[in-house]
Amino acid sequence: MPSGHIQQDTEEARPTGPRPLAPIPFEVESVFPELAGTAREVTLLYARAGQPGPGDSSIGGPLLWPAGEPWPMCAEPDHYKPLDAPVGPEPVAMVPVVQLYARDVPGLVFPTGTDLLQILWCPLVHEDEQYAANPRLHWRNTALTATNAADEQPPSPHTAEEDYLPRPCTVSPTPAVEYPNWDLPDGLSEQLGDRFEALQEERGFDYFDVATTQQSKVGGYPSWTQPPNWPDCTGCGTRMEHLLSVTATEAGMGRWLPLDERDPSQDQTTTPSWLAKADPTALDTFGHDMGLGDLGGMYFFVCRTCPDTPYTHRYDC
Repeated sequence: MPSGHIQQDTEEARPTGPRPLAPIPFEVESVFPELAGTAREVTLLYARAGQPGPGDSSIGGPLLWPAGEPWPMCAEPDHYKPLDAPVGPEPVAMVPVVQLYARDVPGLVFPTGTDLLQILWCPLVHEDEQYAANPRLHWRNTALTATNAADEQPPSPHTAEEDYLPRPCTVSPTPAVEYPNWDLPDGLSEQLGDRFEALQEERGFDYFDVATTQQSKVGGYPSWTQPPNWPDCTGCGTRMEHLLSVTATEAGMGRWLPLDERDPSQDQTTTPSWLAKADPTALDTFGHDMGLGDLGGMYFFVCRTCPDTPYTHRYDC
């Protein structure tokens, strides 16, 4: 890639634009007025195996990297690969996990002067990182970075836990609205439990399946698989904002399965959106292929009050 030029590997490597989604089959706040004000805007990423370039938004794709900046290495003495021999003293190269350009994700708020978000992590288990990968986040200015972009391929880790190695995926950032799942206000989940069950019996769908999302996304609610663990900013003490989730789960059926990826053998006019199945010829392309422990997720948070937009993460599985 010539220095200063953002290469596009193929036309298909660019995000395909928002995916067409089925509408929610009921008005949430009319049926459950207790949820008024809890809706959040979210951008679903819909990672699909592909060949993104450094000029593309991607999960697991190559990054637009400054030529003068060393590739990040992890030299933690206690990182390890489960059931394997000790890693040894040689640092392990971090791997690209997320790259998002502002042009592709209008709902993502970037710090002043930046329009490119990059996340890498060490693909080994770290006990002080919640027994998960060790991530690093960068905000960049695309024009400045592209002026002197690195030509060479970054180093590959000499050892890695497969659960933390994403395959290259294009993304199709899709705006939507979701409601809380694990983050239902205190006591409300128990209070509404019987009515959630009645909704299932009367209408054939579940609140959690059609009003909440558990997939890789920007904004909205974290895709927790366990009870919430929101971090507070160490600088100002306020609860941090959910930036994005990278999850092992991906919508392979149901309301959040894009309309254009549904099984053509199903009658689209009579099959309810919450019962839709994926086109079996496309299923192999779904997701970044990381297990993240046991269908878990990595959740990133930022504080927009403190200088330099500090960040942290949480992990569950």
